[in-house]
Amino acid sequence: MLYNKFSDYLRNKYGTKVYKLPLNLPVTCPNRDGNISKAGCIFCGEEGAGFENLSCEMSVSEQLKQNAKYIGKNYSSQKFIAYFQNYSNTYLPFELFVKNIEEACADDIVAIYISTRPDCISDRYMEFLAKLKGEKVIDIVIELGLQTVNYHTLKKLNRGHTLAEFIDAVTRIKKYQLEVCAHYITDLPMENIDDVVEGAKILSALGVSQVKCHSLFILKDTELEKQYLRGEALPITMDEFVDRTIAFLEHLNPDIVIQRLIGRAPADRTVFCNWSTSWWKIQDAIEMKMTEIGSFQGKRFNYLNGERGMGGYSTK
Repeated sequence: MLYNKFSDYLRNKYGTKVYKLPLNLPVTCPNRDGNISKAGCIFCGEEGAGFENLSCEMSVSEQLKQNAKYIGKNYSSQKFIAYFQNYSNTYLPFELFVKNIEEACADDIVAIYISTRPDCISDRYMEFLAKLKGEKVIDIVIELGLQTVNYHTLKKLNRGHTLAEFIDAVTRIKKYQLEVCAHYITDLPMENIDDVVEGAKILSALGVSQVKCHSLFILKDTELEKQYLRGEALPITMDEFVDRTIAFLEHLNPDIVIQRLIGRAPADRTVFCNWSTSWWKIQDAIEMKMTEIGSFQGKRFNYLNGERGMGGYSTK
């Protein structure tokens, strides 16, 4: 096994194909509404992450129904994940958050995945989710946008939080026996391969359950586009992206599930996306090179529990 694929994990856990059903709520982000900033992250477009979502004016149950009908028919799936995808869902007022999450607990939903920011995690929301998990016997995963562990880069990206908030969020989520998925960009132009390796190490040390890797998209009408046009933020090469992603996987705990290695963006809204190459071709390139060089997830996972420092020491 080259890496711990999400599709394999889902099939093994639930005994069948399982697909995410994206949900879109009328929610924003504290980094966009003025609570932290009005500028937002330099790479974030107006639609956030949900460019393929249904309208947020539709109810959760109707969105689930429409998406399940389409995905179930095209992918032969009978079980689904309700994925609250766009912006910072735990930024919703508590009563609205509860209402929408409870509405997602339909009979064919085996898990709820909730996308949010590290600085929007609080005990009140996690306590509710932990109670719901027990009552409904449903898995709950919190997807945290991190993107990098380098606090200098976090500031350049105008993320509005530091690594400390992410550490606190992971610790707080795990306290309630909920799972964490970290979003990570492996090809940030202001970083190098050492930053990516350190990211894998920190995610492993914190014990996140899943990771979703992204490549960097440059969307129109964003601050990142301005930097790109000025020559200040130029994408790395596809070969370097492949190398960085492999290094990330090699240093990552092999138990961590990889939701994906690369993402997609709306073609009509980007000035740069995946080197004008289909995402699956890039994924194939990563897997082919891993096979050629004998690489696999966790190959260099030898740095926790004193393994490297105490490796040559004997008490005998």
